[in-house]
Amino acid sequence: MTFDQPYVDVDEQRATPHPHRYVHGGFTGTETRFSIYFPPASDYQGRFFQHITPVPESEHLAQAATGQEDKIGFAFSAGGYFLETNGGGQSGGPGSGADPTIAGYRANAAAASYSRLVAAQVYGEHQTFGYAYGGSGGAYRTIGGAENTSGVWDGFVPYVPGSPIAAPNVFAVRMHAQRLLRDRFDLIVDSYEAGGDGNPYPRLSVEESEAFAEVSRMGFPVRSWFGHRTMGSHAFSTIYPGVVAVDPGYFTDFWTVPGYLGADPESSVHRDRVRLNSEVVAVLTRADRPDLGPFAEDADGPRGGVDEAFKGAHSGQDVVVAVRLARTPEVATQGAELVVAGGARVRLKGVHGDLAVIDMPDLVDVKVAPGETVEIDNSNFLAAQTYHRHQVPDAEFAVWDQFRDEEGAPLLPQRPMQLGPMFAAGAAGSVQSGRITGKMIIVASLLDREAFPWQADWYRAKVAAHAPDDVRLWFVDNALHGDDERQEHPAHTVSYLGVLHEALRAVAAWVEKGVSPVPDTSYAIADGQVTVPAAAAERGGVQPVVTLRVADGVVQAVAEAPPGAAPIVRVQWDLDGDGSFEVDEIVEPAGRVVLERAHGGGSFVAVRVSAQRDGDPHTPFGRIDNVARARVVTSA
Repeated sequence: MTFDQPYVDVDEQRATPHPHRYVHGGFTGTETRFSIYFPPASDYQGRFFQHITPVPESEHLAQAATGQEDKIGFAFSAGGYFLETNGGGQSGGPGSGADPTIAGYRANAAAASYSRLVAAQVYGEHQTFGYAYGGSGGAYRTIGGAENTSGVWDGFVPYVPGSPIAAPNVFAVRMHAQRLLRDRFDLIVDSYEAGGDGNPYPRLSVEESEAFAEVSRMGFPVRSWFGHRTMGSHAFSTIYPGVVAVDPGYFTDFWTVPGYLGADPESSVHRDRVRLNSEVVAVLTRADRPDLGPFAEDADGPRGGVDEAFKGAHSGQDVVVAVRLARTPEVATQGAELVVAGGARVRLKGVHGDLAVIDMPDLVDVKVAPGETVEIDNSNFLAAQTYHRHQVPDAEFAVWDQFRDEEGAPLLPQRPMQLGPMFAAGAAGSVQSGRITGKMIIVASLLDREAFPWQADWYRAKVAAHAPDDVRLWFVDNALHGDDERQEHPAHTVSYLGVLHEALRAVAAWVEKGVSPVPDTSYAIADGQVTVPAAAAERGGVQPVVTLRVADGVVQAVAEAPPGAAPIVRVQWDLDGDGSFEVDEIVEPAGRVVLERAHGGGSFVAVRVSAQRDGDPHTPFGRIDNVARARVVTSA
């Protein structure tokens, strides 16, 4: 496939979401399409920003975004035009059998190169600098562009990145912990909550302790289990068919071969195994608005974000989202298959009440009718939960040391091949090497439950081995995987979008003016856990640090910006612990702010602080947040 015949089919002025010249087009003989948003000449400074989605999606996603998620508005505020593509089209995505380099980087690179020619027509001949950024699967694809192209982009900001051995392993070990710890998560959350003892082990059984230690050593952040009720299995369902296709024998070996958990007759996996036949009572569509409990859909539908891009776009109200069953399993079922007439298998998020909830319903055609008999079978999903034990990689991946003997050999039977690199190459077009062709700032989250934080350090080291002066790593504390402004648990987490904005501005200044970015965040890694110093001066990076003290009915907040970072401009208070941040204070921009408020009651208080490079407390762009919580202890 070649990209030598570009065309434009729309070229017009638009007033929303911001005044701009809109150009849409593609490449003849391909499914690749692009949208370019050019700001007024007075706002343009000779650069562009290109967002790369986790999987090929629409080239129109940015038009509906608002607030911190407004990619067009950010690009304009940073002096650039904005470019987005459909990544080569749906037929070229991972698992499609198409050349993975098309979706990995070639389609995006072709659009980036052509956009420069269009920019010359819009603004006149000039040098145009380009910057690519993407998160999760989009980080793989951004890195694919950084390592496999030259002269297309000048800088890169991959965020919440994985490693070549992430899939399916990070999802597997998490699902294993979710099964065994489902009745202990509140205890674990309280232990790692503000004021907790940080040691839940004495209150766990032997099997529970082993599962918690295993997932923690693999890198799941111990402070991040507060979201256990809704986190589900994330993107595992998109990976699962690939595991079954490449290694079908595993799902038999798991139950029969010594060394696999399912072959141990004493394992609780047998207690949790479900193979249940049931009559279908009703088939429910999205239009029926069923109560799906913890498996409920995002009402807004996919927006190209890293937490939902893999689900596919909402395709209508007549899509089957659940099946009502006459009989339901007696054990909690998260992750299973609905086996319908003819043997077809439909993946389930789980069972909520009497509803078997379809996973990624827009990507599957559920052919079942009331009165038919179906089977709920979670055998393969249970087997998948310990797949990581049988995928021990090279010694450079230290989190697998728990599965190695003193000589470094695997303790358990191993599968014929490593699947992680196959999935990584399918996403990026190649396996990460660290040989980049421009400047790079990596942004990673310390509470990331999907891309465990140590992986960002692994890739930074890969780049530093070849280009130590061309890479930075900024960790964001109290941030999750998703690139969303709205937080499900606002008293626990913040959006990292402001750090992403800061990184894009910083990489542009680095490339164009030689201005070195703020140094790496200081961090340490032990037993898979990434930790950072408590003090801002020692932690570094770009995120402010806030600490709380509650005494005699008074809450004191101390917020500090790291050296060279943006000043603090805003402080918001949740004084009664309900997550609403009812008090919002604009402060004079400063590197250190100390404020006090009366405690409003409740067991916890939280304070969110914001820093902004230009000292602007109102702009959504470049607003870097952090949050701190304190437990209120009252005397009897």
